[in-house]
Amino acid sequence: MASSTDKKRILVVDIGGTNIKLIATGIEKRIKIPSDPNLSAKRLVRQVIDAAKDWDYEAISLGAPCACNHNRPIKEPHNLGSGWVDFDFEAAFGMPTKVINDATMQAIGSYEGGTMLFLGFGTGLGTTLIIDGKAVPLEAGHLPYRNEKSFEEYVGKAGFAHLGQKKWNKHALKTVEILSNAFNADNIVLGGGNAELIENPPKNSRQVCNRAAFEGGFRLWQAEW
Repeated sequence: MASSTDKKRILVVDIGGTNIKLIATGIEKRIKIPSDPNLSAKRLVRQVIDAAKDWDYEAISLGAPCACNHNRPIKEPHNLGSGWVDFDFEAAFGMPTKVINDATMQAIGSYEGGTMLFLGFGTGLGTTLIIDGKAVPLEAGHLPYRNEKSFEEYVGKAGFAHLGQKKWNKHALKTVEILSNAFNADNIVLGGGNAELIENPPKNSRQVCNRAAFEGGFRLWQAEW
């Protein structure tokens, strides 16, 4: 999974509202651990260390479903437990650790150049803009959309369950249109677990699977990122 230019043996941790996905340099088959609304940062560390105990790694890339800055979460995740803000993952794991927003990690793994807007349709709506190789994490999913609800409330997992496929698809396409226009993106990448459910996506968009998050985790340790 990791490229031949990687110098470190890296463990990539992709945290979602439903599952935590793990993979490491030289490992082909990922591990999945269920997550839940009570998952704290401390419990996550214990579970990851236990799940990856047979793997050889010396650095960690961690994608968290919340806003992050300076290698730590700065907001509590909407769909997980508490205790994330300012949690020192590097100290808890006892090795070099890079912590970024989970959508940003998947965006980095999907990037092919230019100005790219990543929209992650999963439990919520993850958003990241990459401009000429510079990743700009966004929180656009929480912006107001309509009827005093956010984009995320319409096109996230709960919105899909409430609206059904046809209406959800309509709002998903509208979300792509509004946000791509707002950020003047050359191309749009649709990721997250529900991206494959979007019918008739725009011609300047492409869909990626969740494994792009793993590639982003490996890329984080390359010099250009």
